[in-house]
Amino acid sequence: MVPSFRSFVGTILIIILVVVYALVATTFASLLLPASAWWVHLAYFLLTGLLWILPAMLIIKWMAGARRKS
Repeated sequence: MVPSFRSFVGTILIIILVVVYALVATTFASLLLPASAWWVHLAYFLLTGLLWILPAMLIIKWMAGARRKS
């Protein structure tokens, strides 16, 4: 696949990932945490705020493509 096309597709995938992930994480928070303490909210949003990086790293790795060995 051409690198510029791979970057375009990867960028679109990351945007979709972030939007869907944010909606799902916020929906779960509003359903599961309304009566929880503030520190539970803090821990949940810290965890979910960092967790999206893992699938994004896989997409970025794919965008970089296969490297040739010298």
